[in-house]
Amino acid sequence: MSKRDEQRRIREQKQQAAEVQAKRNKNLVKWSLYIGVPLLLAIIIYALIAQGRTYSPAVIAPDDHVRGDPEGVTLMVYADFQCPACATEHRIMAQAWNNISSKAQQVFRHYPLTNVHPHAWTAALYSEAAGRQGKFWEMHDLLFVNQAYWSTLADVDEEFDAYLQDLDLDIEQAQEDMRSDALIQKIRNDQRGGTRAGVRSTPALFVNGRLVPVPRNATELVNLVNQALPAAGEL
Repeated sequence: MSKRDEQRRIREQKQQAAEVQAKRNKNLVKWSLYIGVPLLLAIIIYALIAQGRTYSPAVIAPDDHVRGDPEGVTLMVYADFQCPACATEHRIMAQAWNNISSKAQQVFRHYPLTNVHPHAWTAALYSEAAGRQGKFWEMHDLLFVNQAYWSTLADVDEEFDAYLQDLDLDIEQAQEDMRSDALIQKIRNDQRGGTRAGVRSTPALFVNGRLVPVPRNATELVNLVNQALPAAGEL
């Protein structure tokens, strides 16, 4: 066999091998589409379902934390327990509460800014765990009142456990609840819903479903509620 024939034979072998490999790749892509696309769709659908439902600020969800007059003006607050401005909002709400509790209801939703507040997520978990035992608002108030202290701690679990103890709650049950997918999803859904509603910072206040500037003092909050009273029954 001449050198030219040998080179031709090698080229033909390489071409045949390339054709075989191309056929294999084609079949592989085909099977990937048959298997991969349905699998990807299943993963996407599962993720969407697993995320849970979100609610607009105009709707009170079944798992929302609510206090005050259910027939009154709805004050929905999206807040971060470690946010200093949220602690100020809490103080203003507390100062005005005696004057507005008979004509307004406060709704709390979580919006932990974990990129700037390292303990915000843990605080949200503890508040929800306390809520499982019927004392969300008591834990909510303790977290905000003591924020200036626990925000400086490297680890807050011991401090928050002490709050549970002060409220006569079952610490072991709270720890178990904080590992619950439903509890974790509640916090995430609050935040997802807030983002969709236009929340970009905390605190964010919605009055009867409408985003408004956060009052600077108790007097402004009382006036805000009084002004919203005629519209309370329209939503």
